[in-house]
Formats: sequence, structure tokens, C-alpha cells
Amino acid sequence: MKRHLLVVAAVAVLMIPAICAATPPVPGPYTSVFAGVSIPENSNVTTNDFFFNNTFNDEVEFDIGVYAGGTAGFDFGYLRLEGELSYRYSDINSVTDKLDGFQFQNVDGNLGAFAFMANAFVDLHNASPITPYFGGGAGFAVLDLSDTFAGPVLLYPNGSEAVFAYQVGAGLEIALNPMFSLDVGYRYFATDEADFNSNSLSSTNMKLESHNAMVGLRMKF
Repeated sequence: MKRHLLVVAAVAVLMIPAICAATPPVPGPYTSVFAGVSIPENSNVTTNDFFFNNTFNDEVEFDIGVYAGGTAGFDFGYLRLEGELSYRYSDINSVTDKLDGFQFQNVDGNLGAFAFMANAFVDLHNASPITPYFGGGAGFAVLDLSDTFAGPVLLYPNGSEAVFAYQVGAGLEIALNPMFSLDVGYRYFATDEADFNSNSLSSTNMKLESHNAMVGLRMKF
């Protein structure tokens, strides 16, 4: 472990002259790819059982998941407009009945979100090759819930629905040269509530809120 840390530190030190000598990227069209982690907040889930006329309220906790995607846009100098395609995926860690506090054991399920976003970011250019930025966007996300079991018991049947989504975030663009730069950022992402399986014998209502950290590579044309 110490050897790995020394190698990372050495690489970082060697990169300092190149980063300091780099010039900020020029305005124009760009594209990027990124990857990182998604940390969903606990979600309140309502299940309506139409057959037995019952309603169940649960709290769902997720594991840390993956976050990846790409963008294409245009840099106007201090303002960037872009379209984004991204995917988030997290396994369900636990399900707790909010009425009596009972926690189901051996939960097996997951939630994915394929998002289509239109973003706007403000770049705070300065004399250095490191440019802070902030902004956000809106669009829609297709939430995909898997069959979710607690042992042999089916808690939520699978379903998929497109809902409104939005995000806000900030980060740092680190210029490597006029064409390429690193993007280190944070995004808070949230959706409206999805209604899964509303035409069957039961429906499950859930929304997604997550904190996302990413590292990307941006390329100017």
C-alpha cells in the first residue's frame, strides 16, 4: 500500500511542471467522457397492494454505486452549454418498514438511472491552467428497478419509468494543453418520483437522489 502511495505521489510531482506550463483551453466545441461513484440518499418507498387494499411505507438504503457518461457541447469562453448522457447504478443494501422499524434481511435488488440532461456551466477563468466552474442542468431519467427480494419474499417487482431529473454541481477543469483537460467534479442529482407497475396488482413509488463524484477527460476540437 505504501509503495502504491509513493508511486502516485511521484507521478503527481512529475506532472506539476506540465500542468503549470499548460495553457487554458480555447473556446469551441468539445466532448468528454467521465466515470466515478454515485452515493444515493435513502429513499422513501410507497407500495400499494391493490389486491389486498394495503399500503406499505419503507425506507430503502443503497450501496455506493457507479456513475459514468459523456457530454458534447460548446464552450463560449465563460459559459458552456452541453448535452449529457449518463448512467448510475446502485444495489439495494437494506429495506426497513417505517411503521414498525422491521428491517428485512438478505435484500437482493438494484436501481439504475439512464439520464439525458441539458447542462449549463459557468467557467471562472483565471491566469492559471486550473479553472473552477459551477452550474447545473435538467432533463429526464429512465429509472429501472429490478425485482427486489428479501430471501424468498418479493418486496418490489421490476419496473421502469421515465421521470423529470435535474442536477447541480461544481468542479475544476485542469488544462493539460490547448486540446485536452481533466475534469474533476461533483454533481447532486435528483428525479421526480417514479410509479413502477401502476397497471398491475401493485405499484411501487420511488425517487432517486444521489451525490456523485467524477473524473473525466475533456477534448476540444
